[in-house]
Amino acid sequence: MNKRVMAAFMMTVLIWGSAFPGIKVGLQSFSPEHLALFRMLIASGALILLSWVRRIELPDIKDVPVILLLGFLGFTVYHTGLSFGEQTVSAGVSSLLVSTTPIFSAILGTLFLKDRLSKIGWIGSFVAFLGVVLISFGTGSSFSAISIGIVWILIAAFGESFFFTFETNYIKKYGIIQFNIYTIIAGTIFMMLFLPGLGTEIREASTSSTLSVIYLGLIPTIIPYFSLAYVISKAGATKATSSLYLTPASALLISWMWLGEVPTYLSVFGGIFTLVGVGLSAVKGPENDQESVDSAKQAST
Repeated sequence: MNKRVMAAFMMTVLIWGSAFPGIKVGLQSFSPEHLALFRMLIASGALILLSWVRRIELPDIKDVPVILLLGFLGFTVYHTGLSFGEQTVSAGVSSLLVSTTPIFSAILGTLFLKDRLSKIGWIGSFVAFLGVVLISFGTGSSFSAISIGIVWILIAAFGESFFFTFETNYIKKYGIIQFNIYTIIAGTIFMMLFLPGLGTEIREASTSSTLSVIYLGLIPTIIPYFSLAYVISKAGATKATSSLYLTPASALLISWMWLGEVPTYLSVFGGIFTLVGVGLSAVKGPENDQESVDSAKQAST
């Protein structure tokens, strides 16, 4: 990678990593559903303005139902689930749990698409979920409360995995940035259900929490998609999306510096298991070699 591509890559990792502690700060004043809605309203407002300035066309009518569905799964479910989960799960551990998204995506691709998960991929899936179990026992808090939080975050990861699995054809048609504009706005529409009470929370929120949510809406929800698109255009999808594997390390470091969070050794050990498992799940088996050659670089994220 050249310097510009490396800078864009590192920016993606750092910004996405900063989102997890940012949510923690926002939750000090906002309920999970209002934090997620406020964040998405800010992001959608900025993207609508961008769309108007750049004169981005509306999607084809026939694609609207799928855009709404993927927006709901990839943004409504993901951001709401993550916000609820971080009520009881630390920011760093949350980032480790979200890293299971590629595992869910691989399984969904096996079930619904022509993808085939290799034997080592299935082993990787088992290792990753073993890591999740270790993380669960290493949180050092009330196990029942933590378990609920972990379930919320895994639901978030599952929703995002649907988005990543079924977005490919639409990315090819509209491009990464344009398609993400459509789906972010679509996800925000569904979250308007949480609108009652948001104004009161905004008025009563601390300055730090409000600024944190504004940051979440303008930066982690938008900027990484632009930088990731640039890296994909220069270095290919495989190298670009390796940022997903580095995000937990970034989140753990930023959470320690920002919030003073220090994960337990068992959580870190479980996180290593999870990341190793996710990495193994991406390994192609011999039965997929020719298919991999024929379909090289088709993956968009």
